[in-house]
Amino acid sequence: SVLCSAILSSYLLGERLNLLGKLGCMLSLVGSTVMVIHAPEDEEVTTLDEMSSKLKEPGFLTYAAILLAVCFLLIFYLAPRYGQSNILIYLTICSVIGAFSVSSVKGLGIAIKGFFAGQPVLQDPLTWILVITLVASITTQINYLNKSLDIFNTSLVFPIYYVLFTTIVIATSIILFKEWVTMTVVDIIGTVCGFLTIILGVFLLHAFKDMDVSLGNLPQVLQSGEQAPVTRDDKNILIEVDNSSIAPEDKPKVFVIYT
Repeated sequence: SVLCSAILSSYLLGERLNLLGKLGCMLSLVGSTVMVIHAPEDEEVTTLDEMSSKLKEPGFLTYAAILLAVCFLLIFYLAPRYGQSNILIYLTICSVIGAFSVSSVKGLGIAIKGFFAGQPVLQDPLTWILVITLVASITTQINYLNKSLDIFNTSLVFPIYYVLFTTIVIATSIILFKEWVTMTVVDIIGTVCGFLTIILGVFLLHAFKDMDVSLGNLPQVLQSGEQAPVTRDDKNILIEVDNSSIAPEDKPKVFVIYT
């Protein structure tokens, strides 16, 4: 979706993504891929009772409370003040809410399997709690994602949203199913390196979005810096040749001869 949105927004919406932005997209995809490769496998949860016990654990409840506090802070305080100028505000709201939507989808997937297996999942309150959570989270995500797309460049919105959403979802999965307990040193290093690669990609994508950098004008961009001033000695000051074809009329010429 990141590459398709960048390409389609360029051709259909006339939005430009410079060379550094494209490099940032690729780095973000590489970093996310490395994180997914080194992420441990999900713990097998087959019933709603097992899912309910996971959701009631103190670690996940604390994590969910922190996410809700961050979300409310962003929605009611930061979004009205900085949402129109900072691309990260709306996208962070979508990503934080995405942690609840993904968890709800996984729980509803278990409920659907149990329904076809003849289990009384419709009488379980957790099923309806998951449905309400899913509807509320998806509605909020769509709302703020559309606000972000109305204000900011599409080729910037989707890569940053993809990176933030992927990071939050992986963190939620690790905390909910305690996957970090089974992670090896190689997986931990790979996850950290992937996350740092994502940060670098987002930085290149966002920090240099206004620069006109492409493969065609890259040599000119590299050579457009100001040259360092040349220090001249006395003999160069004594005789200076003016090669300009038009001399300013209001500036008199003064010749000084030192003996």
